Amino acid sequence: MPFSVAPYSTFPILLRSPLLGLGLTAAILATACAVLAQPAAADEKPLWEAGMGVGGLVMPDYRGSSQSRAYALPMPYFVYRGEFLKADRNGVRGTLLDTDRVELNISGAASLPVNSDKNDARQGMTDLKPTVEVGPSLDVNLWRTTDHRTKLDLRLPVRAAFTVESSPKSLGWVFSPRLNLDVEDVAGFNGWNLGLLAGPLFQSRRYNDYFYSVAPQYAAAGRPAYQAGGGYAGTQVLSSLSKRFKSTWVGAFVRWDTLKGAAFEDSPLVRRDQYLAAGLAVAWVLGESSKKVEWDY
Repeated sequence: MPFSVAPYSTFPILLRSPLLGLGLTAAILATACAVLAQPAAADEKPLWEAGMGVGGLVMPDYRGSSQSRAYALPMPYFVYRGEFLKADRNGVRGTLLDTDRVELNISGAASLPVNSDKNDARQGMTDLKPTVEVGPSLDVNLWRTTDHRTKLDLRLPVRAAFTVESSPKSLGWVFSPRLNLDVEDVAGFNGWNLGLLAGPLFQSRRYNDYFYSVAPQYAAAGRPAYQAGGGYAGTQVLSSLSKRFKSTWVGAFVRWDTLKGAAFEDSPLVRRDQYLAAGLAVAWVLGESSKKVEWDY
């Protein structure tokens, strides 16, 4: 999800992407049939649309946690179709370069905090602060139909990560190359958009240290001291489905995540090496601009 809640991607567009931008970002490789069609002219759409909604999701406390929680969250709905800044079903992004096949965007992500007292694996350890990530993403279109309704992209985001607190701490970097397939009017159902995304994660030593290391003072029975290293951090596969009705938007996602082979797989804080996360959201469009722009995405 150019913009998603990481490391937990969720709903698209409400900032994707797995809700708070909980990116119904959300994050998939499945197959879809390409529908051949006649070339279509760009549609005229409002420069911006805005509204409010609510979403629910179930996800682990952190990647590798054996405990999951359900969340109900209010969320903004915002679409902006500007020349530089865009916010649509492909994410919130600032476009630095835009050619027929290549875009250089600004990519962002975020994660939720974790109360260690409520997590069995982290009992007695410091809480995990929420994090934010920001950095460039090179997006390359590999294939698309003539009407642009089905397209396959390679996305290469590299982001710097920081904790959100009074004195933010740098967590190094995250690199998450992924293949992204978008299908409009999937299976002939008008207005239904399918997103499929899949790819590995690579994270710096400092990033993995923050989530998966156990300092000697926090060692306990069943939780020995551990120092996490950097490198491969698992693979995510995400599928999302959404539709914009006249004044309502609905979306859902399912994400499968595996940590098998990850550099920190043997951390005592990793209690589960694969899991599913899912979410559902609905938003009401409350207003839009009178100004129209051509839009063929």
